[in-house]
Amino acid sequence: MTDLETRPARPTLSRAAPALLGYAAVRALGLLALALWSAARDRSAYTLLTARWDSLWYVRVAELGYGYEVRLPNGDVHSNLAFFPLLPWLERLGHAVTPLSYADAGFAVGLLASLAAAWGIFAVAELLYGRRAGVCAVLLWAVLPVGIVQSMAYSESLFTALAAWSLYAVLTGRWLTAGTLALLAGLTRPVGLAVVAAVWAAGVVSFVRESDGRPSPGRVVGPSARQRSTAPAPGARTDPHASSRPGAPTPEGARAWRRALAMLLAPLGAVGYVLWVGHRTGKGPLGYLDVQAGWRNGFDGGYAFARFVAEKFTSFPSALAGIGLIAGVGLVIWLYVVCVRQRQPLPLLVYAGTVTALALCASSYFGSKPRLLLPAFPLLLPLALALARLRPSRSTLVTAVLAVGSAVYGAFWLNGSGPP
Repeated sequence: MTDLETRPARPTLSRAAPALLGYAAVRALGLLALALWSAARDRSAYTLLTARWDSLWYVRVAELGYGYEVRLPNGDVHSNLAFFPLLPWLERLGHAVTPLSYADAGFAVGLLASLAAAWGIFAVAELLYGRRAGVCAVLLWAVLPVGIVQSMAYSESLFTALAAWSLYAVLTGRWLTAGTLALLAGLTRPVGLAVVAAVWAAGVVSFVRESDGRPSPGRVVGPSARQRSTAPAPGARTDPHASSRPGAPTPEGARAWRRALAMLLAPLGAVGYVLWVGHRTGKGPLGYLDVQAGWRNGFDGGYAFARFVAEKFTSFPSALAGIGLIAGVGLVIWLYVVCVRQRQPLPLLVYAGTVTALALCASSYFGSKPRLLLPAFPLLLPLALALARLRPSRSTLVTAVLAVGSAVYGAFWLNGSGPP
């Protein structure tokens, strides 16, 4: 793998243009399939994207604030305190400064955030494996079976954008940016803790290296990316701002305090909201867990999910679904093992591992697990590398087939009875 020092320090929009155009084409195909499928069933595709399931809860928070809840006949209490505030804040801002409704603003935020997420995924993948792998990583994220969620007024795209750019900032030594984006990710979804863990893991490793007397690299890189001389290669362009970039010679003290401040900033979003919910409910620091329990959400190490899968084998038709679930979980775990074996940088491994563990080991609505895994884009990097090694004609054909399949499945999925 090429050393990170030889990669562009700033991922320009022009370099990412092929990836973003390809991403936009895949998402346009998905929206077209959804519109046609919904029209055939006399339903509104736009309503499915902006005014059903979680989208309605986000809009209610944006419009009326927190405090709304639904009490079900079985005693469960669905409170809107379960939904983190950054997306509703942006919906409220969009409504205030434009003619858009809250739902329209949420849809616009989702679309813009999905492009920002695609760019961030490209930046990370290009930094590690080159431009072609970066394009392939973005396209693979776009053609996921649950990719239609990227175009919904949901928080997955916003969270993935913040996570991807925070990880890129960690990998390139931009500590304050990484910490700030981790803070915002923590205000977006509970899984924001995965971004916090990545920032902390990278920071701790850097401090340990310094305490051992080893030079602290300007960039946090994987063990397969060796640090080389920072002298410019023959013919390389010089940058008048190079002295201010991470990786340029800077006082160790200045670099250390930026890292420490980033580690301090990173958890403030998630921790701050959880503590605020605890104060509002009067149940202390664990109040947010009680709110989630009202939705039958929790963390049981995967016991409820395993029982759900086991129950599928009580009859032949459902046994096929059980086999599919086991295969899907096995694929996710195998991809993570490959990421470890390919020696991805520690922040990516920590982030992807935490997202995967929280998704698979939660006792929440099981149909949402594919959507909960959507932000775990580092799992796609081994597949992106394999796709990038194919001849362009073959990689284009594979991507096209996957895009059509994703579009059809997304249209079928959103026109179903349950939430995605």
